[in-house]
Amino acid sequence: QVQLVESGGGLVQAGGSLRLSCAASGRTFSRYAMGWFRQAPGKEREFIARITWSTGSTYHADSVKGRFTISRDYAKNTVYLQMNSLKPEDTAVYYCTAGRSEGITYGYSRTPTAYDYWGQGTQVTVSS
Repeated sequence: QVQLVESGGGLVQAGGSLRLSCAASGRTFSRYAMGWFRQAPGKEREFIARITWSTGSTYHADSVKGRFTISRDYAKNTVYLQMNSLKPEDTAVYYCTAGRSEGITYGYSRTPTAYDYWGQGTQVTVSS
């Protein structure tokens, strides 16, 4: 059974930093990509970043580029989201997700339907 367990969320002041972790288990992820999405109240789930498990290649949404960085520890089966220069508008529930890395277009990979597995989410609140 695949499990994605997020941790590291919390309350932080604007300008601060947090690092989210996602521990993955239950299958081999070598042909998968891992992603982070977020969802604020009343808004749709928004793509944040994606990393291909085997190669480590990444891309980030324009809204977080230069502030957030996705990475992975291959040995620990863990994906991270380092978030710096946080803003109040970054407040949301952050979700870790996993989906196939092959045969997926760039545009489709930024949509929730491209992913098969989801974590339970972790709350990030940025105060002004």
